[in-house]
Amino acid sequence: MAIQHSLIFNICFLLLLLPKSIQAESDSNRKVYVVYMGHNARDDASTSSFHLRMLQEVVGRDAKKHMLQRYSKSFHGFSARLTEEEVKKLSGMEGVVSVFPSKSNKLATASSWDFLGFPLTVNRSTTESDIIIGVFDTGIWPESASFTDLGYGPPPAKWKGICEANFTCNNKIIGARYFKADGIYDPKELKSPRDSDGHGTHTASTAAGNVVRNANLLGLQSGIARGGVPRARIAVYKVCWIEGCRSEDVLSAFEAAIADGVDIITVSAGLTSAEELFNDVYAIGSFHAMQKGILTVQSAMNEGPMPQTTGSIAPWILSVGASTKNPDLITPVRLGNGIVVNGVSINPFTLDRMYPLIYAGDVPNITAGFNGSISRFCVPNSLDKNLVKGKIILCDAISTGEPEMLAGAVGSIMTYPGPYFELVRSYTLPVSVVNSEQAIRIARYIQSTRNATAIIMKSEDDNNATRPYVASFSSRGPNPTITSILKPDLTAPGVRILAAWPPVAPITEVEGDRRAVPFNMISGTSMACPHVSGIAAYIKTFNPTWSPAAIKSALMTTASTMSARINTDAEFAYGAGNLNPIKAMKPGLIYDADEVDYVSLLCQEGYSSQHIRSLTGDNSSSCSQIMEQTKDLNYPSFVIPTLRKKVIDSSFNRTVTNVGSATSTYRAFITQPLVSGLRIQVEPNVLRFQHIGQKLSFKVSVQATIQNLDNPIVSGALTWDDGLHQVRSPIVVHVP
Repeated sequence: MAIQHSLIFNICFLLLLLPKSIQAESDSNRKVYVVYMGHNARDDASTSSFHLRMLQEVVGRDAKKHMLQRYSKSFHGFSARLTEEEVKKLSGMEGVVSVFPSKSNKLATASSWDFLGFPLTVNRSTTESDIIIGVFDTGIWPESASFTDLGYGPPPAKWKGICEANFTCNNKIIGARYFKADGIYDPKELKSPRDSDGHGTHTASTAAGNVVRNANLLGLQSGIARGGVPRARIAVYKVCWIEGCRSEDVLSAFEAAIADGVDIITVSAGLTSAEELFNDVYAIGSFHAMQKGILTVQSAMNEGPMPQTTGSIAPWILSVGASTKNPDLITPVRLGNGIVVNGVSINPFTLDRMYPLIYAGDVPNITAGFNGSISRFCVPNSLDKNLVKGKIILCDAISTGEPEMLAGAVGSIMTYPGPYFELVRSYTLPVSVVNSEQAIRIARYIQSTRNATAIIMKSEDDNNATRPYVASFSSRGPNPTITSILKPDLTAPGVRILAAWPPVAPITEVEGDRRAVPFNMISGTSMACPHVSGIAAYIKTFNPTWSPAAIKSALMTTASTMSARINTDAEFAYGAGNLNPIKAMKPGLIYDADEVDYVSLLCQEGYSSQHIRSLTGDNSSSCSQIMEQTKDLNYPSFVIPTLRKKVIDSSFNRTVTNVGSATSTYRAFITQPLVSGLRIQVEPNVLRFQHIGQKLSFKVSVQATIQNLDNPIVSGALTWDDGLHQVRSPIVVHVP
């Protein structure tokens, strides 16, 4: 009987556990998805209850448990933990534009402004302090000198934002929010808009930081640090954490920033590869921002130099690649034979004398099982401390510097396989990064003598006539999603940029490095992006009624041309060219566009009328009606994808608006390679304007054949010139 009772008890116990185990298994199959439903015409309360009912239809009673974020202001949708089966059900529901998995997006990590010809004394509008830049990043360090509010009045009356989590705003930082839908925080993270990483503080100060004199990194590049619009206000939206920038949090930030009343959104983060537009939270959020007159500026990302690596592809986003600047830093290495090799790094250290120089492949940690084929790369624990201590070491790779430091080295010469190395960081010991050819010279010297010596010098400023060029890490086009749209749109300085830094954020990857600095130098398209955001805001201070497309056009058509000989990817590396702030203020003509123009492009790209109605909220619109109104997107560049040896004959219709001299005559000038198979014609080739705001249209015809097997890109340009303004648009024919 006891056995029978025991058996019954065990069966009952298992039955009680069974539903929980099934539930646990179901939960383990759930992932975070974003359900995007386009334009929102409901109020917040009805939208939220509508979302919950939708989720209940596919999930059941546990809908609240799995709901993460609800979007109900400028657009609507929600994020939730879903199974694949639930995703299929939701995707088929009426009103759903797209359902896509949340991704952990990446951060795209003397004065650069002076290099751009944008001096401290530039003319500024009295309304600069009315401009609000929304910064999507890792937060901000409000105590930085770059963000004091001395001399500021109260926030603009239009401002509706808030400051969260005991974060004290001031009249410079007027809004601060943070978003983390999963509610899971790393112990190192601050559960507030405060920045413990440094990235967000750096980008915010580059866009709109105050003027701070004697800014430097441990004595290097001392000068004035400032943003493009030092008197503008900053609103912080912390969406990026140690794990990255989650899709559902980014979308929440867009919703909040649009409702709060920002003027420009700067996003130094994004997808590492292109997605279909309605699966891309940056494309979705920025579209709804554009509807409200807000320009979104985004970094092109750091996945270069391979082609089709940019993740910033929406035509209503301004996508920014990274270029170099002058002066830049070099870190000379003087060898015992008198030869000086100019490497690069951020090296504030001064060595007192020449030190013995060794090759890492000659000093393996044999007792730990390493040989020279491994130790040559200076991987952790691979170096023999007895042979390394007190010496400078040549490594065949780039490291954090920690393996060399722990082995007792006084300095490290690291090797980069390419011709240029731009993603230089700070180190805890003297470091110089050299290219392969330079490393071979140093290695030959080591082999030539038993007593090789060297000294790594402190970094110093260097002016190089080949700059600016596009950084190797900067993501390249062509646009893999909308092939007729050039990406990136332009470039800006993004290499070794000095800007504000939180004292709690490390400047190296070495555990235990406690050096606290108020300014730091880092590189990435993340650093280029806020340069453009700052100038976009600067343009808006003088032209408050200009549309996002008008500001974008001004920036692109006035960009400084760059060399295709140095940047062999040509326009797919630098877009329209390098940022030129002064010329962008007075572009002469602009290529304007509005929501209808972009929607027409989406129709041409194959999106359905139902998609368009959900996106715009206009149930009366259809693709056939929209495409009758607008044929070509009025974009300030021209791109034609083709096949090798295929003869193409394409035409583009464009309209320009006069924003220069009231009475002016513009003539078309064509730039095209002499031997390229490219022929460009413009009709009419003269535009005569009688007043400001007048619009005139023209047609560009392009005939081309790409014959060269080694060069899949042929490019030229159209420039409208009235003698005062040069309005330039690149024309690119390429084989994808």
